[in-house]
Amino acid sequence: MQYTIAIDQSTSATKALLFAADARLVHHTAVGHRQYYPQPGWVEHDPEEILQNTRTAIRRLLDESGVASSAIQSLAITNQRETVVAWNKTTGKPVYNAVVWQCNRGASRCEQLIAQGHAALIREKTGLIINPYFSASGLQWILDNVNEAIRCATKDNLLIGTMDTWLIWHLTGGKVHATDYTNASRTLLFNIHTLDWDDELLALFSIRRSMLPQVLPCDAVFGTTSVYGLLPEVPIAGVMGDSHGALAGQCCFQPGMGKVTYGTGSSIMVNIGEKALPAPGGLVTSVGFSATGKTWYAFEGNIHCTGATIQWLAEEAGLIASADESEPLAVSVCDNGGVYLVPAFAGLGAPWWDADARALLCGMSRGTTKAHIVRAALESIAYQIKDLMDLITAESGIVLKALRVDGGPVKNRFLMQFQAGMLQTPIHRSAVEEASALGAIVMNRLALNQLDSLETIACQRKNDETILPAMSPEQAESLYRGWRKAVERTLLK
Repeated sequence: MQYTIAIDQSTSATKALLFAADARLVHHTAVGHRQYYPQPGWVEHDPEEILQNTRTAIRRLLDESGVASSAIQSLAITNQRETVVAWNKTTGKPVYNAVVWQCNRGASRCEQLIAQGHAALIREKTGLIINPYFSASGLQWILDNVNEAIRCATKDNLLIGTMDTWLIWHLTGGKVHATDYTNASRTLLFNIHTLDWDDELLALFSIRRSMLPQVLPCDAVFGTTSVYGLLPEVPIAGVMGDSHGALAGQCCFQPGMGKVTYGTGSSIMVNIGEKALPAPGGLVTSVGFSATGKTWYAFEGNIHCTGATIQWLAEEAGLIASADESEPLAVSVCDNGGVYLVPAFAGLGAPWWDADARALLCGMSRGTTKAHIVRAALESIAYQIKDLMDLITAESGIVLKALRVDGGPVKNRFLMQFQAGMLQTPIHRSAVEEASALGAIVMNRLALNQLDSLETIACQRKNDETILPAMSPEQAESLYRGWRKAVERTLLK
């Protein structure tokens, strides 16, 4: 039997996932990496640690699964988006830590561009808004403030890219500097209409085209690798940003089909077809995926802290020992007791896009317990998803045909039931938790001519669990009004 390894390089860990020829997940491993916070609002990763963890995860995967390296036929990649790294082309060493998508160091540059009147131009070309969430301002900060980056750039010896690009370059021994349309579409440098880097945008951020990777469709072959001798030389085929991977992995191939990926943050995407339509205010338009010679676009809203909120409960607040404790605590009280948590630990994403917002816990009384706070934290995830879904359906004219959910937090039954109640719509929970990796596998199969169409994949999709709303519309609306008041308090300057 032949297998494919999918690398899922996420915000908190690097996973290696073993898929059989029928796209069945056989085994997976994960190696976490450190988060660096050099000052408030700044977030970094060590790209060399992530590269080493990729190798470690694949080695463990082979050891634990018992599958021979000779049975591995190819490699696919899905990755945290917007996180960027710059490195010396000669040595392969990063000139600075990776600037993570949660990082706000580019906020002042974004404010300058808005004040200079560039918002409409950038939104028309990229589908995005000017915000440090997206890659370009972080890249410009590196180019302006890191001496080694300045020195390498002067000698035309600097390469830049998102985490997929960093991995591809190293896994191919420096032979391939490439990314895919989905990752490129999240940088503020890529024209989603021409499907190419845009010279006018590059000039705004003082970035030379020669630094940037070649951009390919998701279902391309990106080179070959042995992963430092762990495998025979195999093709790297199928590359997607993680949220886009989930859209494809959930088989949202028709306009009106949407998904929510619950991860460190959350991404809501709804397929809008083969035309890049202007997004309603607070949302953005991205390349959904590009395959079989076509490109599909999506409306998207991004939330900074969802799974990260649960992580905060355990690691910083010390209210729970692990994520598994959050559900029993939440259901141990009958309601939130009037408590609301707005988890703006790294600002607020869509639809507010306020990088300066900070987290707020409000509505507490003397009778408030840690169970109420934990419940409020879980509820905050569902409220944020509702913020975006309401915006998509109310202002865009898109009729939601199906909502599919994936990611680690979907195992939390309380959260999923509360989410269904907030949206007043059925939720289809994915039978495959690792939907982002599955999307990369789909593109891998197309690239290697092992599948002939997206329709074939959709027909093979397994039935999911459907969670129906159990909350009355009136109760949902009352709770949501409390959330909106809490957000208004958070946004007060």
